[in-house]
Amino acid sequence: MQRWRGVQEAGGWGRSVVTIGVFDGIHRGHQSIIGHAVKRARDLGIQSVVVTFDPHPAEVVRPGSHPAVLTGPARKAELIESLGVDALCVLPFTAEFSRLTPEQFVHDLLVEHLHAALVVVGENFRFGHRATGDVALLERLGRTFGFAVEGAGLVSDDGTVFSSTYIRSCIDAGDVTAATAALGRPHRLEGVVVRGDRRGREIGFPTANLLTPRYAAVPADGIYAARLVRSDGPVRPDGLSGGGPGLPAAASIGTNPTFAGRDRRVEAFILDFDGDIYGEQVAIDFVARLRETRRYDGVAPLVAQMNEDVAQVRAVLDA
Repeated sequence: MQRWRGVQEAGGWGRSVVTIGVFDGIHRGHQSIIGHAVKRARDLGIQSVVVTFDPHPAEVVRPGSHPAVLTGPARKAELIESLGVDALCVLPFTAEFSRLTPEQFVHDLLVEHLHAALVVVGENFRFGHRATGDVALLERLGRTFGFAVEGAGLVSDDGTVFSSTYIRSCIDAGDVTAATAALGRPHRLEGVVVRGDRRGREIGFPTANLLTPRYAAVPADGIYAARLVRSDGPVRPDGLSGGGPGLPAAASIGTNPTFAGRDRRVEAFILDFDGDIYGEQVAIDFVARLRETRRYDGVAPLVAQMNEDVAQVRAVLDA
C-alpha cells in the first residue's frame, strides 16, 4: 500500500475509487465502507484510495475537545492496509483546511488530485466548512465533475449502530466485550513498558507498566483478561499482529488503592513469562473485564485475589 501525507504527494496513476473519513478504530462499519471501495475499484480495474485526517478534526474545530483515540496513526494504517487498499492519503487537518467550502473540498481533493471516478462514503458522511456538505450534495457535485457516488449503509447489531463514539463509550464503561463486537477484534492499547514501583515483583506478580500515548482510549478502572502483543510483524485481516494472538495476561487499570496509589496506571501481569521487556513498544488486547479494582487490608488478601484473577484469566482465554 502506498502512503501519502498531503494531497501534493498523491496521484501517479489514472482515476481511482476514493473513500473518506476519520476512520478512528477501523470498526466493522468502517471495514464495510472500505471493503466496498476496494471491491468496486477491483471491479473497475482502477486503484482504491482511503483519505483520512491528522490530527482529529474535532481538535482543530473545537480545541480541547479531542476524543479518546481508538487507533493511533500507525495502527490505523496497518488495519487499512490489511483490507486490501492500494493507497492511504493522510491529510493534515488545519484551520485553513477546515474553512474549505464543500465545492472547494470536492474540486481540490477529489477532482484535482485524486481523479476520482467513484466516491464511496457512509450515509451519514459530512464534509466542507461547518460540515455543510452531505451525501446528496456530493452526488450533485459528482454529476458536475464527472464522478459517481455510492453511499454505504451503517452497520448495526440488534439495533445498535457501530460508530467510533459508541465504541468509546463502551471502553469508557469497561465493556470491552461490546467494544470487541463492534470493532471485530479486541480493543488494543499500545505503549512503552516503563519501570513502576516494582511492588508486583516483590509479591510474585511482576507487571509491565505501559506509558500510553496522549488521548489513548483507556478502559475503565478494573481487572481484565487480556493478551500482551510484542511482535511488530505485519497486521493480519483480523487485526492481530503477525506474531500471533499474544501472551496471556491479567491487566490492571487504576490507582492501586491497596498501596494508597494516586497515579492511574495500566499494568499487565504476563502469565508464565519470565523475561525483561522494559523499553519495548507493546500492546494490550482487552478480552473481558473480570471485576472492579478494590482496596485490600494487606498483601495476603491481595495476593489471594490475584491468584483467583489469574485462574479466571486462564479460563476466559481458554474459552
